[in-house]
This record gives sequence, structure tokens and C-alpha cells, in this order.
Amino acid sequence: MEIKEIQELIKFVSKSGVNEVSIERKDFKITIKTTSQQTVQAVVQAVPAAAPVAAIPHVTAPAIPAAAPAAAPVAPVAPAASEENLITIKSPMIGTFYRQASPEKPSFVNVGDEIRPGQVLCIIEAMKLFNEIESEISGRIVKVLVENASPVEYDQPLFLVEPM
Repeated sequence: MEIKEIQELIKFVSKSGVNEVSIERKDFKITIKTTSQQTVQAVVQAVPAAAPVAAIPHVTAPAIPAAAPAAAPVAPVAPAASEENLITIKSPMIGTFYRQASPEKPSFVNVGDEIRPGQVLCIIEAMKLFNEIESEISGRIVKVLVENASPVEYDQPLFLVEPM
């Protein structure tokens, strides 16, 4: 590929709105990335692709099985012991879990507290917005499953409640 062809390709990528283009031939590989509307970055390199490609699967393959067994036993153990007659209140969003409105104020609910529909149980901060999570059921808090100021995922269990 000649320099004129590379320049034309860069112009095309910058005008088309595409974020990244990669072309691979026998003797070279070119990747053109746009980081913003005005900045275009081109990387041209020779292709000794056989060695890195072979190394990548060997590195990633052992890492995936090692992580999966560690995570699998943890999840089933906790719910199996305590879900017989308890209701799990789950996070409706991704964010940071807070048990109280501010560090000086008391927790919204504690283990043993009776709750009713509409009562605030916690706050989940998402993108600098503080969302009050309210109870939809009546019952008694049996266990708080998340530590204060820790990140939570969507549908992650937050509280175990004994229904009343």
C-alpha cells in the first residue's frame, strides 16, 4: 500500500464517521482510529502475526476456567440456606448502595426492623443521582446482604425479609 492510498483512507475514515478501520494484508496491517471528529490516528505495522495469535488463546483459556469455579460455589451456598420462606429484595439498578442518607444519620433499616410498603430501605447512587429504594412488601428484615457504600449490580440481592 502506498502513502497516497493511506492518506486517502485516512481522509475517508475521518469524513465517514467510522470510529476504526483495520486492513490486513500479507506483509502489513494498518489500523486507523478516530478519537474525536478532528483527530485521526493511523498505525501501520509489519505482520508477524503467527506468534502473538498463538499466545493469546493459551493465556486467556486458563484464566476463564479458574475464575468460573471460584464464583460458582459462592452464589448457590448463600441463597440455599436462607431462601425457604424469606423474600429477597433486589437492586433495581446498578450503583452504590448506602444504608443511610448521610454518615451522621441512622440507617434506614436494621436487622429485626419491621417494614411496610413505601418505606425507604436504602439509597442507590447512580450517576450522581441518589435513588431511594422503597419496600413493596410488609415484613421484618432478617439480613442485610450488602455492605454500606459498596457497588451493587442490577438484580443483586440487598435484603432478606420475613413476610408478615
